[in-house]
Formats: sequence, structure tokens, C-alpha cells
Amino acid sequence: MKKVSIAFLALFLAFTACQRVPLSNRNQLMLVNSSELLPMSFKSYREFLDTSKVDRSGSDVEMVRRVGRKIQKSVEDYLRETNNSDLIKGFQWEFNLVESKDINAFCMPGGKVVFYSGILPICKDEAGVAVVMGHEVAHAIASHGAERMSQGMLSQGILTAGQVGLGVAMSSKPQQTQQLYNSVYGMVAPAATQVGYLLPNSRRQESEADELGLTFIAKAGYDPQNAVGFWQRMAAASNGQKPPQFLSTHPADNTRIRDIKSHLPKAQKVFQASR
Repeated sequence: MKKVSIAFLALFLAFTACQRVPLSNRNQLMLVNSSELLPMSFKSYREFLDTSKVDRSGSDVEMVRRVGRKIQKSVEDYLRETNNSDLIKGFQWEFNLVESKDINAFCMPGGKVVFYSGILPICKDEAGVAVVMGHEVAHAIASHGAERMSQGMLSQGILTAGQVGLGVAMSSKPQQTQQLYNSVYGMVAPAATQVGYLLPNSRRQESEADELGLTFIAKAGYDPQNAVGFWQRMAAASNGQKPPQFLSTHPADNTRIRDIKSHLPKAQKVFQASR
């Protein structure tokens, strides 16, 4: 009987709580609106910065912020041109660099970006930083985190038929909902060093972020061809060693690199038009 109930709930939600990713036209389960996550995201981001060693000045800080501003403008222009500006309603963009040997970077809902200094050698230069920035921002724009929270709410029974929204979930099962948020966005503790996605994105989500990220960096004036070199360097970084945290959720395998190459012709047209 329980299996029947779960199956019925899944079918019910498939018709009542799904939306299309405007940028890929893919159907995605959405029990939580991305805008509902913004207050939690802003609070978690501030707590992380308060417990981390944030670089305030220097050439690397200037580079991360410079790339961030270019990607922000690229995203805003692209979404305006495609009539999707509502996707960034309530965003409060911020770009920070923290001192850490960890190879990682992330963008939380609302445009809250962090780069770890440990990823900069693999980025190699400003173009490499743009590749990572474009990819991470793409996850936020496509609401991948909200989608994974929605999937978790369904599988864990946090929400039942007819219930939709973060407020409902926090009222009915606050602890379980907070734990799910932590597992999706990596907020294990205020001083956590493992901020990023602890629950990996699906292959489809990664592919969407790759393709969309290429468009963002190309529109910002960065050659999308640099994405191939970055992922090759990232793959080499784990050769014979424990894979960087970034790779645990962003596998740099041959399939990924091949798919990125297949998207390059389209992205190159955007790049040429931006020059």
C-alpha cells in the first residue's frame, strides 16, 4: 500500500508541480520556488564568510570580481534577450575568494559566489576562472539546487499530495527540511570547509550547466574553447591522488569533455558576436 501511495504521489506531482527549464526546455520537478531559498541562501553564505579567511585585496581577488561582474552582465543580458529575467529576480550578486587549499568553487541561489584559492592554479588564468564561474552560475540560473531539494522532499515524504513550498515543508518537518537543504548546498556546519554540493548534480544537470555556462562565458567575451583545457587540467589533478572535492560532484571524464566539444560551435558563434 505504501508503494502505491508513493507512486500516486509521484504521478500527482508530475502533473501539478513540474516546470520546464526555460533554457533547455526540460521538465523538472519543482516543489520549491528558487526565490523561496534566497533568505536561507543569503544567511548561509554570510555565515560561511564569517567563519572563513576571505581575501579582501590582491590581484586574484580583483580577477575573481572582474570575471564575476562580466558573467553577471552576460547572464542579465542573455536572460533579458530570452525573456527569462524573472529567473534572477531577487538576486544579490556577490563574488568572494577565500584562502583554502581545497579545489572548489560554488554559486548559491541568489548569485552568491565563492572561489577557493586552491582552484586558481587549475584555472590557470582569467579565462579558466570564467569557465568555472560560468558553470557554477549556470547551476543557480537553472534552479538545479531547488530541483534536487524537490526530489528529496518527494522521496523522503517531507511534502505530501497538494503540498508545495518551502514554508509548508519548514512548518511540517523543519529539521528534516533543514537537513535536506544542508545536503544539497553543503552547509554541514557554519564553519564547514565542504561548502559546495554534497549531493552531486545529475548527469543531465551537469550537461545543462556546461552548455549554458559556455554561452555565458562566450557572451562575456571569453573564448569557450578554454573550457576543454580547464576540464583536462582538472582531470589531471586527480591522477593517482584523492580526487578534488570539485570532481566528486563535477566528474571530468571523457564523456563530459566530448559533450563540451560538441557545444563549442554554437558557443563560438556567441563569442564572435560579442567581440
